Amino acid sequence: MLSFKKVFSVPGGQWPKWKQWCRLPKILPFRERWIMRGLFTLILISSVVLLINLYVNKTQILPQIGGDYKEGILGQPRFINPILSQTNDADRDLSQLVYSSLFKYDGQGNLIPDLIEEYSIEEDNLIYNLTLKKDVLWHDGEPLTANDVIFTIKTIQDPEYKSPLKNNWQSVQVEKIDEFSIRIKLNNVYAPFLHNLTVGILPKHLWAGISATNFPLAQYNLKPIGSGPYQFKEFKKNDDGQVKSMEFIRNENYYLGDGPYIKNISILFYENQTDLIKAYQKRQINGLSFLSSSNQSNLRNNVQIHQIDLPIYYAVFFNQTKNKALADKTVRLALSYATNKQEIIEKVLTNQGQIVDSPLLKNWPGYSENIKIYDFALEHAQNILEEAGWKDEDEDNIREKTINNQETKLEFDLVASNWPEFQQTAEILKEQWEKIGAQINLIIIEATDIQQEYLRPRDYQALLFGEVLSAQPDPFAFWHSTQKKDPGLNIAFYENSKVDKLLEEARQTTDQEEQNEKYAKFQELLIDDAPAVFLYSPTYLYPVNKKVRGIEIGKLAQPSYRFSQIENWFIRIDRVWK
Repeated sequence: MLSFKKVFSVPGGQWPKWKQWCRLPKILPFRERWIMRGLFTLILISSVVLLINLYVNKTQILPQIGGDYKEGILGQPRFINPILSQTNDADRDLSQLVYSSLFKYDGQGNLIPDLIEEYSIEEDNLIYNLTLKKDVLWHDGEPLTANDVIFTIKTIQDPEYKSPLKNNWQSVQVEKIDEFSIRIKLNNVYAPFLHNLTVGILPKHLWAGISATNFPLAQYNLKPIGSGPYQFKEFKKNDDGQVKSMEFIRNENYYLGDGPYIKNISILFYENQTDLIKAYQKRQINGLSFLSSSNQSNLRNNVQIHQIDLPIYYAVFFNQTKNKALADKTVRLALSYATNKQEIIEKVLTNQGQIVDSPLLKNWPGYSENIKIYDFALEHAQNILEEAGWKDEDEDNIREKTINNQETKLEFDLVASNWPEFQQTAEILKEQWEKIGAQINLIIIEATDIQQEYLRPRDYQALLFGEVLSAQPDPFAFWHSTQKKDPGLNIAFYENSKVDKLLEEARQTTDQEEQNEKYAKFQELLIDDAPAVFLYSPTYLYPVNKKVRGIEIGKLAQPSYRFSQIENWFIRIDRVWK
């Protein structure tokens, strides 16, 4: 056998040649041979990892144009039209893709310019001067000008067009300064007014000749032309006339940044969340518009679930005019103390939400930390009822009290929709409240029937319902006494003159500190009156395949605003040296 020394003996002490290195494994003993191979493999792997890390650290990802994104949403499109879309989630989602607005929201719920180049506010916040970007084109190539903005606002204001946004624009005057400048005048100061300017702008040259009668029937409601990041391509229907999918292509002339990067967007429509999840598992879609917390475990296949805060809460609102027991403040306080909100969040939301104790939400403007909280205290709830004369004399497990010489049972109807989370919440509340001697009669109905049968006529005793605030909350519509009747949103029939005054003053001040002080007092008074039992604010779960990057969302004013910065999303990438 050749010796190691002979193999590597070279004249003049030169470095061994490649052939000599190759002969080394043949002369080494078996054990040393495997040690050498292991060391060589380790060196090779370490070198590869080092090179990869060097490449990653010295390069950066740049989004590239290309790729297809398919999202499944619930419902059917009717009016992909920003002044009619407010009552339909599918319409709101699609309008975000197609239309631009004067302002829009970033991923943290902050207001940022969209079509606006610059703006100023004058005369004690009564006049807004707006200058538009000059390089914006409609999808058909026509320029977007001040005429389009004025047309959109005046169409909203015209009662014949029946826009759900009409109330936001009452007593507002708009005038043209030049082709790209307008002036808006308010009769009264309205602090959150800039948020009204997030409505999409319609092209006047296409809509101006369409009468109010034909407005909902126009082809542009399903074949929209806007100025946003994506333009309509086509839709497909089934034999029953239902829209199955809509396709959009990137706007090559989009005015913001280098995007949009994703080339094609397809929206597919489903009747329920079960079908949505099946479609994702079959790779028919890349994202879901919404995922209930109970279905998280059913979703797999390289998904990232974005957890987003929304200014929405759910509560039980009491209509004191319909039930004598609920007109007693002690009863409402007892129900508050008897509510175990943590149990509801754990069982219904699988901990994907937060407890709510106020009509304004934590981590959103206007919320006060110094509020009274009705912590879960079952024994205390029973005691205050007993002290107030609510007793179970006949031992039927239902308390009663004589009110105006008439025996009144501690009994009321609770209306809730048959959406699983609502129904389960109502069932838990029934169980919790019956422990203090209340009889709860559940009325579970279709969500679509609540509006017409119960909400609009205010025909309920207690209603489990949600309220959607805005990025700059204005609780006037929900709690001012003038809003007790439809179309107002004061569904608790709440009336307090001090609260009315605070709400009026708060919406007319632009001093944030002063506004916060008024909202703090408002919360104090309302919580003390206990017109509702506030329950929870769910986390909005937005599942998207991990191949889609650039989604940076923490807070949204409403779910459709998840598309507010879709021009920054991307699928294809390239790495370049820094």
